[in-house]
Amino acid sequence: MKTINLLYPKGSAKLVNMPDRVYIFDTTLRDGEQSPGCSMNTPEKLRLARQLVELGVDILEAGFPIASEGDFEAVQAVSREYPWVQVAALARAVPLDVERALKALEAAKRPRLHCFIATSDIHLQYKLKKTQDQVLEDAVKAVEQARRYVDDVEFSAEDATRTSPEFLCLISKAVIEAGARTVNIPDTVGYTVPDEYAAIIRRLVGEIGDRAIVSVHTHDDLGLATANAIAAVKAGARQIECTINGIGERAGNCSLEEVVMIMKTRPDQAPFETGIRTELLYPTSQMLSSIITFGVQPNKAIVGRNAFAHEAGIHQDGYLKERSTYEIIRPETVGVPEGRLVLGKHSGRHALADRCKDLGYPLGRAELEKVYQAFTALSDTKKGVMDEDILGLVHRELGQQGTAWTLESIAVNGTGVQITVEANGRSETRSSAHSDPVSALAEAIGQITGAQGVIESYRVNRTDGQIHPQVELKARIEGLDFSGSGVGPEPYAALAAAYLAAVNRYQQTASQPVTAE
Repeated sequence: MKTINLLYPKGSAKLVNMPDRVYIFDTTLRDGEQSPGCSMNTPEKLRLARQLVELGVDILEAGFPIASEGDFEAVQAVSREYPWVQVAALARAVPLDVERALKALEAAKRPRLHCFIATSDIHLQYKLKKTQDQVLEDAVKAVEQARRYVDDVEFSAEDATRTSPEFLCLISKAVIEAGARTVNIPDTVGYTVPDEYAAIIRRLVGEIGDRAIVSVHTHDDLGLATANAIAAVKAGARQIECTINGIGERAGNCSLEEVVMIMKTRPDQAPFETGIRTELLYPTSQMLSSIITFGVQPNKAIVGRNAFAHEAGIHQDGYLKERSTYEIIRPETVGVPEGRLVLGKHSGRHALADRCKDLGYPLGRAELEKVYQAFTALSDTKKGVMDEDILGLVHRELGQQGTAWTLESIAVNGTGVQITVEANGRSETRSSAHSDPVSALAEAIGQITGAQGVIESYRVNRTDGQIHPQVELKARIEGLDFSGSGVGPEPYAALAAAYLAAVNRYQQTASQPVTAE
């Protein structure tokens, strides 16, 4: 327990003992799914729910049962599959909604009924056409109805940040008296800013004390969802409602991975704990991207493809000398396999020399300068320079001979693969059938190149304006570990290109390298 100072608007102060544990309420399956392109069927929700349970979320909001039969079935299925997980179902403060949500939660051993009603003047006037007294009555009745069947009830005041503070405190106290254990203060339209939100939360926490947990639910319409959530926790909130990758209505919800890593990385500023296994953040993000119709933007914090990538020459030089110069989070902390240097027109000699060494070509100063001049000319014409491009430069500029395999075509039929590759003007085609197309691909390439190996892991990114997939992989070839990256018109073509890059690296390492001066 720690003591925090809660300041009231008029400047008076009150000391309240607050726990430092923050509960993570994941609403990826409910609010997140409401984002265009993010809808999920029941098997997909079950698959993601399994991952979220492993991740360590405290409350798993599985759906809005009254909204559709699919949502009802999804809440039922998650409750049956994970009976001891704290599963939540959403309901309006309407008797039929509450009844439907309770029915969906019957198999759950730790059910949470999450009911809501709008409280702002603009919603009361234009949407509900009700008075504050009527809304207060509806809220209390819904909580009382739910408490007759479940112990854990959460109440949300929709559009709370545009609600008068007086009414917000009044309705919060009323639902707590009716049996609510958690009071959620949503920034439904992403309207508030951190100082304002913190003041709202601080006042409410001061008035209700430890009678209920104060929760926050923020949206990113002004790009402040994460900042608002952290400000609210510092003001006394102890539950954050958030989603993987920040998906959700309009601009999305508070990003789970962002708030969790802020608390883990900056305990001096946000001294709070969660139950999240951070090494599963990136795999969970990748799973969600594979289920819905889009991934995260490359520069997305924590889980974006460029989050641990370094291209600027000054950054790369510092990173290679000491990673902490430009990396505040170790990639493995969030489950990213490794940081990476992206070679492009901003890269310097240090990064190029390091990559050439990885490719089996440690270069002397004069050799590096010659390759670097050709590299800068090439990088002005390309958005990113691949390993095979660098090998080509080394061969051309230093007169090195070698075999560099490139992909001509690939066809996948079930678990079978037919592939054509080219080297030194000669093309070869092989077919392979295996238990899966990835293994078949590696086997066919091995037949052509003579390098026998397996693809141990890979990830698919999007490049070129999200038109062409890029694959990064780890492979074991003839007992040695190699990495590779490749781009192609579709994922298997990109995978084949990446594996060929690893094979090229293996063959260059096995051959006589250029000697340093």
